[in-house]
Amino acid sequence: MLTTLQELSQQFYAAIKAAFPEFDFAPHTVEITPSTQDKFGHYQFNGAMKLAGLLKKKPREVAEAIVAQLNSGSLKHGLIDKLDIAGPGFINIWLKPDYLAQRLQTMLSSPHLAIAEVKPKQKIIIDFSSPNTAKEMHVGHLRSTIIGDCLSHLFEFLGYDVLRLNHIGDWGTAFGMLIAYLKENAPAVLAGTEKTDLTHLVNWYRESKKQFDADSDFKKRSQLEVVAIQSGNPASIQAWEIICDISRKAYQEIYDLLDVEIIERGESFYNPLLADIVADLEKKKLITLSDGAKCIFIEGFANREGDLLPLIVQKSDGGYNYATTDLAAIRHRIQDEKADRLIYITDAGQATHFAMIFKAAELAGYLDSSKVVVNHVPFGLVLGADGKKFKTRSGDTERLIDLLTTAITEAKRILMEREVDMGEQQLTETAEVLGINAIKYADLSSNRTSDYVFSYDRMLRFEGNTAAFLMYSYVRINGIKRKVGVDIASIKEALELKHPSEIALAIHLDQFAMTLDQMTKDLSPHRLTEYLYNLAERFNAFFRDCRVEGDPAQNSRLLLCETAAQVMRQGFYILGLKPLERM
Repeated sequence: MLTTLQELSQQFYAAIKAAFPEFDFAPHTVEITPSTQDKFGHYQFNGAMKLAGLLKKKPREVAEAIVAQLNSGSLKHGLIDKLDIAGPGFINIWLKPDYLAQRLQTMLSSPHLAIAEVKPKQKIIIDFSSPNTAKEMHVGHLRSTIIGDCLSHLFEFLGYDVLRLNHIGDWGTAFGMLIAYLKENAPAVLAGTEKTDLTHLVNWYRESKKQFDADSDFKKRSQLEVVAIQSGNPASIQAWEIICDISRKAYQEIYDLLDVEIIERGESFYNPLLADIVADLEKKKLITLSDGAKCIFIEGFANREGDLLPLIVQKSDGGYNYATTDLAAIRHRIQDEKADRLIYITDAGQATHFAMIFKAAELAGYLDSSKVVVNHVPFGLVLGADGKKFKTRSGDTERLIDLLTTAITEAKRILMEREVDMGEQQLTETAEVLGINAIKYADLSSNRTSDYVFSYDRMLRFEGNTAAFLMYSYVRINGIKRKVGVDIASIKEALELKHPSEIALAIHLDQFAMTLDQMTKDLSPHRLTEYLYNLAERFNAFFRDCRVEGDPAQNSRLLLCETAAQVMRQGFYILGLKPLERM
């Protein structure tokens, strides 16, 4: 069904057309927003000032003409209860309680909360997480992984065909170094007769890098190993696969903890396509030689001196790089995967790189931006208490696995301090859910383009805009339903809204679809965290003001509670949070 905002926009568009038939304008220019304060109604139309300038009339005169049409018999609609003109021409809008009650009944009776799925079905490819093989996942990967998973859940819920891709760095010079080092220092690992883990692999990588930089003979041996991998030498490929598998197991431990599903399709997948990409770019006369490297120079991308920045697609030594792989990936995702939208989730530092990749793909004819939408979704840094990039006390980059396990430990400590009535197994399970939820929510509730300060203490609080606060509100709803003991499905009465707190809660519940729609446009998960936090606040106000058990309105209020529970549960799913039934 249409959202309330869409219905109001249609009504106001018709009223403006009727009031000013000589004025031609598009329906999407009618801007109605939720009110920021209850005293200003449920929604507001602030467009009279803009229309007044175009119509050469006073804003209040324009507002009065619109309201007159909305109150007339021909346009009167069952959703508007009252209209009020404030100030120079702001129109405050109150909705009819019966209209809201009917919308909530429809949401309750629909398995999809009456939110329409996209038709025709569109394919979205979301590129996120993307760690580098033989390196630990760190806190920077946390943001990409959590944001990517959230957006994947969002589009899946809305009916899109979503392909979640993990563009792992699993190819290149680093592997030549590591294989050369392991052949000389840990041959049993490459032979598959000695088991190891990612921690050892990371240390060996560091040592190989030191030797690569200091020893010219080792450097040559490493470069020969790279050639051997690229040429498909069986022994080299086997060694490469062993390294990748060790890393993959470590990453999967993290993905399992975060409950994230993702398909690995690393740089190696696109490697066979790179020579053809360069040849195609040359054929299309997009390549310029610069110091022996093959580059694309794109208007609009220049350095401080005004010189155009090179997008290098083949280095002077014949090797390929990230730009080549990303161009191969974008062509494959559009031409072979038939994607309608591509979303790349990386740190903000890569914004220029992706802007150049998208433009180069357009110049090469791989991307038609009138048919395929491409988005780079940048995010800010995770900071420590000192306001600097988050690191361990020793100054090393924080391992993501340590971050997660510490959150779980802290959550268990807090639950024990609160003397919760749980057995050891339930306590352990609840702590894991609470700890992981806390980290995810703290990240997603921050505007993704901003940096945020990481704090276990703040993210695990049971008050304020935290996962624990939301979970507690959800548990409270379930507690009410258990206490009353009425099967929701057996309720025959219609939902009625009379008390102001009931109406305020209903207004907010009705805005769930609008919130998700906004998220599909700006790809900002904090829209949903803000919505859910405000929902919890409004539910708590309802709980304070309106008795449920034993009240004449008990069954109606139970339906309102159930709607709130379903919206919360669906919101948690989209954010990637696991709901807790008891706390």
